[in-house]
Amino acid sequence: MLLQSLADPPKLGDVLGHGTVGAVYRSQLDDGTSIAVKVLSPNVSHDEKVKRRFEREMLILEKLKHPNIIRYHGGGKIDGQLYYAMELIDGGSLKQLLVRHRRFSWQQVVEWGIQICSALQHAHNHGIVHRDLKPGNLFLMRDGRLVLGDFGIALDTGEADLTGDGITVGTYAYMPPEQICAGQTITNQTDLYALGCVLYELLTGQPPYRGENFAQIWEQHLHAEIPDPRAEGVDAPDWLATMIMRLLEKDPQQRPFNARMVEGQFKQNRERMREEGMDVEVPGGSLSLLQEELPFQASQPADVSWLRLASLVLAAAAIVGAAWLINQR
Repeated sequence: MLLQSLADPPKLGDVLGHGTVGAVYRSQLDDGTSIAVKVLSPNVSHDEKVKRRFEREMLILEKLKHPNIIRYHGGGKIDGQLYYAMELIDGGSLKQLLVRHRRFSWQQVVEWGIQICSALQHAHNHGIVHRDLKPGNLFLMRDGRLVLGDFGIALDTGEADLTGDGITVGTYAYMPPEQICAGQTITNQTDLYALGCVLYELLTGQPPYRGENFAQIWEQHLHAEIPDPRAEGVDAPDWLATMIMRLLEKDPQQRPFNARMVEGQFKQNRERMREEGMDVEVPGGSLSLLQEELPFQASQPADVSWLRLASLVLAAAAIVGAAWLINQR
């Protein structure tokens, strides 16, 4: 396995976060650029599956070079432990902003949607399906960029999947039917469904399907009528609501062809409205949320999303059984 390496292992600074498989540290490149370094813990480094997943994430990030995807700076070993360096997140996540604001203007949602689509299309062009798109994995930067991070359970369609057969991975509030039913094929349209869930939540303040447990939510993803965000009392143009509902189609073939198509529709409709004299600008400007609300504390994508597999393996029988029962209704 050939991986981009740094000339010298980085010097580790303050701890930015801890996870089951390791920790993330502040560091710097030789040119003074601040970075984050994820180091695999000695406690799990003997586990070959954990090591393979850590290395797979490194390989995936190495393939992706896009302004809306967290930047990879190389990796290697520090004191015998695997590590990799990545862009330091200097803002916060959309999940944090949702807690503060509950919902956002449709103009802001469209702006973020364009950036997310651009990131997804780049990943899909390189054979990568994220599989865990959600507000908690979308991060804001000081320059106003939205950055997609945490590729720990991403699927590289050009490689063998490290997820065991029949195991469901992801975050259930954002999972399409084909991801819930683990035996079905995962494609780029899987991320588009999650995109619909994210846009719906940003616009309305709630995910499209809610329940007291994962079984209730999964049943809605599988069988419930597609919700219209306008029913939540939000101010949004019809074309935006219609696109969100298309993204939430239960049949992958009924969703948009790709993320580039969604991005193009957003840009075209926004420009049409601008030409008609309608207000399409983000209230307060695209940086206003950052400047007014986020306490610019460096944060990083959690380094343990793919470690959820350990708990999922333990609960696999219950999860698969629940999905089977739901499909029998």
